[in-house]
Formats: sequence, C-alpha cells, structure tokens
Amino acid sequence: MRAVPFVRGLLLALVVLLLSGCGYNQIQGKDEAVKAGWSEVLNQYKRRADLIPNLVATVKGYAGHEQQVLTAVTEARAKVSQITVNADDAASLAQYQAAQGELAQALGRLMMVTEAYPNLKADQQFLALQTQLEGTENRITVARGRYIQLVQDYNTYIRKFPVNLTAMLFGYKAKPNFTVENEAQIQQAPSVDFSAPPVAPAAAPPVAPAPGGVVNPPQPASPPVQGGNAPQAAETQ
Repeated sequence: MRAVPFVRGLLLALVVLLLSGCGYNQIQGKDEAVKAGWSEVLNQYKRRADLIPNLVATVKGYAGHEQQVLTAVTEARAKVSQITVNADDAASLAQYQAAQGELAQALGRLMMVTEAYPNLKADQQFLALQTQLEGTENRITVARGRYIQLVQDYNTYIRKFPVNLTAMLFGYKAKPNFTVENEAQIQQAPSVDFSAPPVAPAAAPPVAPAPGGVVNPPQPASPPVQGGNAPQAAETQ
C-alpha cells in the first residue's frame, strides 16, 4: 500500500519532466508575453483616442468651416470605440486594425489642414496636443512592432517538434498577426491637395508708342520695278 503514493509521485514527476522537456513552460511564457504586448498596443491606441476630442475642439475654434475633416475624425474615432476586438481571431483583428487605419488617415488629413492656419499653429494648447499626438503615434508604432515580433516568436515556437505535440495536446494554436495590407494602410500618408485654383493668364501689356509721338512708323519703300515708271536716281556730279 505504501508503494501506491510512491508510484503516483513518480508518475507525477515524470509527467512534469516530460512537459518541461516538451516546451510546455516555454509556451506559457511566450503566450503571456503576447498578451502583455497586445495590452500595450491597446493602451497606446486608447491614449490616441483620448487626445482626439480636445484636438478637434481646438482646431474647430480656428477652422470651424473645415467641417468635413473634423466630422471624419470624430466618426472614425466613434467607429473604433464600437469594435470589441479579439486578438486571437483573425477576422476581428483585421476589422479592428482597418478601423484604426482609417482613424490614422483622418488624423493625418486634419493635421495637414492646420498648416493653412498660422494662428492655430501658434496656439499653445494646440502645440501641446500636437506634441502629445506625435509621441503617441511613435509609441503605437513601437508597441505594434513589438507585438508583431512576439506573435512571430510564439507561432514559430509552437510549430517546432516536439513542442507542436505539446501545443496540440493542450490546445495552443497559432495566433493571427497584423497583415501586410494592414501595415501598408497604416503607413500610407494621406494625400490632401492644397494647390490653389488655376490662375487665368495675364493680358499682354500694351505696346509703348514709338519715340516722337509717331504711332505707326513708316513702312520701307518697295524696290523699283524694271521697266516701270519708277523715278530715276539723280546723276552724281
């Protein structure tokens, strides 16, 4: 009877050893790292979203007639806030990232519009918000890049043998990542045309009158025609 607990303990130790050797603990660590990386991405996206209301209100005080651009930013922010993203679902992640890309595009157009308003660019509140927004965009880029690397590392690891057997046994699957299309959409600079309307060609300046008040200068005489009645030149003495 005393051998039963000993056998159970031995089997348990064997199982722990096998799981450790098959990468179970490493899978746990990499999975947690991916979750932490995704939390940082969401945190930076939220930071950007929190800056938008004050930014729109400040720009509106100087450029209220830019209603189309202001409305686009507000609607893009609202669309993002309505999405409940699941980072483990490829379709959900793609939808969320597309919405974030649209918001980034709308913000880019808004910031380009501000270039036409010197008083706005000199406003201290706007300058502070602009600095915070630029810093947040950089943080988003860093957090997204780190998350991509973490997911790639996790996905590569669980495909290796014999770790893939452990992952299959405990239900660990490859995680979706940001796609190339998403990245291209985010990094594409918004195009805004601020070129002035075409100017009509200027009229040609009037021709100045000839010296001496003569408007139409005399035309040179036509050469004499042979055999005609042209006057004869005087003989030289």
